[in-house]
Amino acid sequence: MSNSEDSATHARGVRYARELEGHLTWLDTFSGTALGVLATASGIYTYLGVSSLLDDNGAMSAFAAIAYSVAVSVGIFVFWSYMLRLFPAVRERRARVGLMGAMGLGSIAIIAMSSWLNAAALAGSAAVEQHLAETVQDYQSSLERAHEIALSAQGLERDVARVRQSFEDLSEQEATGNLSGLAGRGAVFRVLRQKSSELAGLEAQIASQTPLVQSAFSEGNAILSRMRALTVEPGPVEARSVEFSEQAVRLAGLITQLRQLSVASLVERAAQDLSASVVLPELDGRSAETRGDQAATISSVLEVLAQRATTLERAAQAVLALPAPPDTTYTPISSADAVILYARNFIPSWAGAIAIDLLPAVLVFILAITHGAIRSGREGTAVEDSMTLAELRAALAVVRDLDGSVKETAQVLTPLPKPNPAAE
Repeated sequence: MSNSEDSATHARGVRYARELEGHLTWLDTFSGTALGVLATASGIYTYLGVSSLLDDNGAMSAFAAIAYSVAVSVGIFVFWSYMLRLFPAVRERRARVGLMGAMGLGSIAIIAMSSWLNAAALAGSAAVEQHLAETVQDYQSSLERAHEIALSAQGLERDVARVRQSFEDLSEQEATGNLSGLAGRGAVFRVLRQKSSELAGLEAQIASQTPLVQSAFSEGNAILSRMRALTVEPGPVEARSVEFSEQAVRLAGLITQLRQLSVASLVERAAQDLSASVVLPELDGRSAETRGDQAATISSVLEVLAQRATTLERAAQAVLALPAPPDTTYTPISSADAVILYARNFIPSWAGAIAIDLLPAVLVFILAITHGAIRSGREGTAVEDSMTLAELRAALAVVRDLDGSVKETAQVLTPLPKPNPAAE
């Protein structure tokens, strides 16, 4: 009973192995063609990727790109042909580990020489446009920051105006005698008017900068609008990149101009000079007591002047302490470099570029599993049990041919009978 069960199990295993072999025989009829198509497609995209890296468009560059793409196609076809034939046939664990390592190294080499160029061909233009869009955002941030700092500096005009107004009010009080007790336009009045005139000049200078700041900011926004349009316009991205670079240079100049238009440093220096550069007039009181009152009033005015100057200087320093706009420079980039730089944004393209090169690895594993199943089905089966009908017929024909050859040989080697002398 045990022998019959073993025979039935072996028979099922043989039928299973024969079925798998039949499928493999059919698949082998087009596997080589399919591998050739994949290798050719990879070579075409590699050619497009290499062409984007070459600056010269002459015949030699085209020949170099074709030679490289052909070498890639041949390399991919030969490498995976080796793997498809050898890996499934190997049985020892050590040999399989060795071939697995070779396949891993080969896959890395294919990615290095082909897949990234395929990705450049698939998403190169989009990656360059992504680079342009990122650069526009950087320039926009820099422009807005420079404009914000310039407006903060222009806001110092109000602080200057407040200090100026305070000195004018004090001078009016002095003119009516409510400050030093001496009505008129004497020494104290002239000191107050001197400082209010200086502040009025500074205020006018700050006010003159406001139209320049607004004009530079408006022009910068117009350039940004053109740069945004260049990122999405139809047509070759290389031509658009040239104009984009020109616009970027103009915008960088405007950002520098906005930084120079900031009056914060000017206000700071003016505040420092406000109390340090006081021209004291000659005291014009008629008596010593009057001149003493004038000197006391001027001392008080100088103290107030120092306080106002300190307040104004701190306001200017607060503007100067604001973070400067980041330095932004547009750097032209090739499509291949752009695909690598913005790889996270083009994962589907990278996946497709790698898959077209490494898809045969899946076929290698499928064949290895199938051959393992065939060997498992034939394990423990005698040779005569695993023979197909065609193989049996061929074996019988060989046996018949051998039998015929043996009989002919025996007839040739059999000696003729000797003549009988008695009969003569």
